[in-house]
Amino acid sequence: MSTELGRVRGYGSAHEGVHHWWHQKLTAGTNLLLMVWLLASLAMLPAYDFATVRLWLGSAWAAIPMLLLVVSVVYHFRLGLQVAIEDYARMQSRFVAIVLLNVYAAAIAGVAIFSILKIAFGAAQ
Repeated sequence: MSTELGRVRGYGSAHEGVHHWWHQKLTAGTNLLLMVWLLASLAMLPAYDFATVRLWLGSAWAAIPMLLLVVSVVYHFRLGLQVAIEDYARMQSRFVAIVLLNVYAAAIAGVAIFSILKIAFGAAQ
């Protein structure tokens, strides 16, 4: 037998602790900071036409934070939907739903990262 405090310290019902919760909070914080950076950076652009934004995103000072923003937002999105699936999906469909969620999140991140890198490395239109 263990004490009540020993049984509940850092463990949820799955005995995984606060790992998932902590990742959600960290990604929420990085999303906030990076979105503030994005809005401020876009506000300082002289124009909002395609050429200006493409030139801005071609800079490493813009491309790297944009890559970090994409990774953080997609990971946060995946964590949040995983919780919803685990809470509300039936056991039979839970595994399939989480696999589909992971494939969808990887596809979204892959397309966004590819697009940013294509612009950053100056690929032809």
